[in-house]
Amino acid sequence: MITRLDPIIEFREDHRKVRDSLLELAGAAEAGDLAGAREILGRINTMVGPHFRYEEEALYQTLREFLGDYVDSLIKEHDGAIETAKVAASLLSKPALSEEERRTVARAARALLVHVSNCDGLNILAERLPPERLEQLADHYACSRAQGVPLLEWADTIRGKGKQ
Repeated sequence: MITRLDPIIEFREDHRKVRDSLLELAGAAEAGDLAGAREILGRINTMVGPHFRYEEEALYQTLREFLGDYVDSLIKEHDGAIETAKVAASLLSKPALSEEERRTVARAARALLVHVSNCDGLNILAERLPPERLEQLADHYACSRAQGVPLLEWADTIRGKGKQ
């Protein structure tokens, strides 16, 4: 028997991991630990790519029945999160950062916490979906994870094709 993941539980766990990683990133940036900040941002990039992909390609469209056009604003939030991640990645690619640049990275990480918190609330709606819809979401989540495309790569390649 194949054990299917529970998309509601996995979604919440992803948000916890991202929350903790963003707080770690902010702390590392403020402390001037650039190697640590780069490693944490890389981990976030790897983790969040499949998560965002699942949200945009499956979850958001499924929740449109509850949220209507509000789903479009969730996608716009992703636009902002992706741009924020690109700014942090650009800064952390430098050999050294000024105090202000370190604060910018820390502020960016903390700003992304708002999306994590808001997005986690979507679970309360997903709980109302019938079992067959949850199974479809589970399959899409598993597929996104199996492909494992990091956030910035997904945003610049796969996602970009759908937005043209």
